[in-house]
Amino acid sequence: MSDPDTEPFPLLIAVAPSAAERIRLAERLDGIAPLLLVADLDELRRLIAAPQPRAETAPAIGDSSLVIDSARSTARCRSREVDLTRLELDLLTCLTSEPVRIWSYAELHRMVWRDEALEGKADVQSVVKRVRHKLRRLGTGATIDAVRGVGLRLTDRRQPQIGRA
Repeated sequence: MSDPDTEPFPLLIAVAPSAAERIRLAERLDGIAPLLLVADLDELRRLIAAPQPRAETAPAIGDSSLVIDSARSTARCRSREVDLTRLELDLLTCLTSEPVRIWSYAELHRMVWRDEALEGKADVQSVVKRVRHKLRRLGTGATIDAVRGVGLRLTDRRQPQIGRA
């Protein structure tokens, strides 16, 4: 008799950028097979990638640099680490790509949600609120500042690092 845990099973993977499209697909494909819905290929890669071993190197004492690990979807400062959602990771990555730049809400929405048609200021503000909270929990000097009438920028005395820690 075969073990059901080791037997292969069908899995349907669908990539749809908007929540409405993912809901529509879920309704249409209900009952066909187990369904994995993702917003983009980057999210799919993060979900199916083999877990990366954690680096065992201790950060330098007093080093309060913000380190964004895109492979693991985390942000770290000193010995503290927080998990990031795809939207939070994409927002932080965007803001740290050009640290002195002020990003408009429309630009951030296009970069993070990859949606040209919408310019959801409320969407951006919601994610910014969550990221600010996580940055405070980390105890980093990095903050997201609103520039009145223009947009948002990441402010930090140190250069944030992006990539695999």
